[in-house]
Amino acid sequence: MRVDARDDKGERIGRFEVDPAERPNLVRVTDATGTTHERYINWDGALDDSGHLRRCLLCGCQSMYRSKALPQVTPFIVVLAFVGAFIGLLGYASNPFVLPALIVLLVIDVATLIGSRLRLICYRCRSLYTRLPIARYHGRWSRAEAERVRTAQQNEVASPPPS
Repeated sequence: MRVDARDDKGERIGRFEVDPAERPNLVRVTDATGTTHERYINWDGALDDSGHLRRCLLCGCQSMYRSKALPQVTPFIVVLAFVGAFIGLLGYASNPFVLPALIVLLVIDVATLIGSRLRLICYRCRSLYTRLPIARYHGRWSRAEAERVRTAQQNEVASPPPS
């Protein structure tokens, strides 16, 4: 699995690959500035019986959601689709060159949607997990769950540790 690691504040640290079968306790992550960070991974309870990720490996949060990772070419294709729709509204869609170009654009647009990958994102630290099987119990992003995690995180920071 590939992990885009973030710290507790949600700022990107770097990316690393980890094999769940090996379960390393320590990974080294190099950020964009070349600084190497060591991050400890807690595997206790992180995987369910089927080998799916249950909780975040970096912060331990049990609340995660699935999201689609669209290819980087998607915004360009969307702009071309709007241009194609505008050309169609102007009445040039019957042109023998425009109609095949619009059909090719439609095929490319559908292919990018089909080719998008699913990823898991932690509500707490916003670390991204890709290239892994995702369990069905991970749902889409929920505002209520995001607020619950944010409130719990603020309460952890506000309350002093017991003495």
